[in-house]
Amino acid sequence: MNGLKFSAKQKMIGISVIALIVLTCGLFGARRIVAAKKSASSVQYTVRSEIYENVIEIAGTVSAAKEQSLEALNDGTVVGVYVKEGDHVKKGDLILQEDDSEQKYNLAKLDYDIATAKTSGARGEIALLETQRLSLVRKIKDRKIVATFDGVIASLDVNEGDYLEAKDEIGTLVDTSYLTAEVEIAETDVYKLKPGQKVEFTFPAYSGTVEGYLVSYPAIGEVTSRGATVVNAKVRIDNAPEAILPNFSFTGKIQITEPESKLVVERYAIGHEKGSTFVEILEANGKTQKVEVEVEPYGIGYVNIKSGLEGGEKLKAQSSASKSGRMRINSRNANSKNQRQQQNGMNGGFGAPPPGGF
Repeated sequence: MNGLKFSAKQKMIGISVIALIVLTCGLFGARRIVAAKKSASSVQYTVRSEIYENVIEIAGTVSAAKEQSLEALNDGTVVGVYVKEGDHVKKGDLILQEDDSEQKYNLAKLDYDIATAKTSGARGEIALLETQRLSLVRKIKDRKIVATFDGVIASLDVNEGDYLEAKDEIGTLVDTSYLTAEVEIAETDVYKLKPGQKVEFTFPAYSGTVEGYLVSYPAIGEVTSRGATVVNAKVRIDNAPEAILPNFSFTGKIQITEPESKLVVERYAIGHEKGSTFVEILEANGKTQKVEVEVEPYGIGYVNIKSGLEGGEKLKAQSSASKSGRMRINSRNANSKNQRQQQNGMNGGFGAPPPGGF
């Protein structure tokens, strides 16, 4: 095939077109840079006050300080019920009595036998009968259900004349002088715990918040069914409101440190010059006032202003946020570069990029 030939005039026209394209691209790029600078300079940020809380979030259900399941210890007929639901009882108060006439008869007969044995002087027989007597006294005692602590009859389902079998449950006695709960603490937060730390509880059944405290936590962790390692810490509420009952659910937070007030602003409002950090305050007349500040990182994209400002100031942007599109372009360029390098490597290294990259 014959090669294509261009006249001198055609060559000049081609060069002019290329030059025009390059100039147009340059002007367009320059306009984009100027627009970007103008856009960044018009952005304002407001310094605002926030309360920083260093807490551990928790959830669970509360339990009574003590709980006694009221259950029959022996088979028998109920001959007396001495309390009802909601009654306050003291430790040792009689709650229920089963028929014990047979056990009392057996005890009386045994006492007669002991007295007879003492008259005859049979010491070995007396010792055996005394042991048997202790067993009969215990059987009489087991015909009763008594309170083992001061508390409230939370539930009771029994009537005089009912026949009970051993282990039948007829109610519950609770001590609600305080409430407790066990809560899961992630292993990464355990080092923050100290007994006595304040705990704030929120209950769906109660309009306000309730204050409690951390009682203790074990020196060993547990692995949950989810595969997470946790520590089951014990929290407590003294003098709980009457509206909060055992087994009510809650959410809450363990306060690690006292809440702190922070002055927060986006980091793009912060400038750096000759080792100092500054902001430019936008005044009402449109002018700016440059002020040195002391800052520290605060989350992602923000700083806490430790000194230099009071809060509420409007600040001029010193830089703009990175665009996600730029990140995609850079990623695409990097992938193309890697592909070229791999191809060059496969071709024996010819055409490899010079030091410093493209």
